[in-house]
Amino acid sequence: MLSGPPPPDQPVPEVVRRLAAGRPTHPMWRNELGGLTFEITVGAGRWFVKWAPPDSGLRLDREAERLRWAVRYALVPPVLDEGADESGSWLLTDGLPGEPAVVDRWKADPATGAAAIGAGLRRLHDRLPVADCPFGWRVEDRLARVRRSAAAGRLDPAWWHPDHAALGVARALARLADVPAVDRLVVCQGDPCAPNTLITPDGRFAGHVDLGALGVADRWADLAVATWSLHWNYGPDWEGVLLAAYGVEPDADRIAYYRLLWDLE
Repeated sequence: MLSGPPPPDQPVPEVVRRLAAGRPTHPMWRNELGGLTFEITVGAGRWFVKWAPPDSGLRLDREAERLRWAVRYALVPPVLDEGADESGSWLLTDGLPGEPAVVDRWKADPATGAAAIGAGLRRLHDRLPVADCPFGWRVEDRLARVRRSAAAGRLDPAWWHPDHAALGVARALARLADVPAVDRLVVCQGDPCAPNTLITPDGRFAGHVDLGALGVADRWADLAVATWSLHWNYGPDWEGVLLAAYGVEPDADRIAYYRLLWDLE
């Protein structure tokens, strides 16, 4: 199963119907693990509910925990409800203003979109307090998971990006063993791909969504993936715009390292 918009006739789980309480409900997204996101119209505003089947491995409780911590410092969705039962788990959040950076408007204006993504990451990294953050996204833990996957035979280069597929498992692991020194430790977004940045109608950063992996790490763990995601959302020419808006020069070695790590996870 690939991620993407679900069909218009996507069945609505019972718990989503209950949370909507008769309000208009629209399917928005289906991820590769079977998780669904719905938009609920609430007067002039909107709520969003994520739902995950019980066997998906998705931990919406972890995202709820991170959102409740981060909302004190950053523009992230407030949690309204969460729970789980035998039919699955759910997370209900209030909507933020703005639209994802990958709607048609910003695809047609990638300079504005890339700049908003960069400015948003800088704001997040500057405002979330590392010393008070109870969540980690450190490279050592991520690399340990990759090595366990390799030992279990679950790494398949056929699924990797063309930049990495020719390496094979052994060479890729060898490259990852050479961990770059930390440039700046921050609280990272954890899934900084372009769709997870919201932009206001006048082109400014509005907030972040999908923070289930939020945690302390080198800032390049976010920046490497954020710039990479521009390639398949806007094209290959916008990395410099994002990094300039963030306020940092490109770091080719750290970018290469963290993209490879992301690909193998």
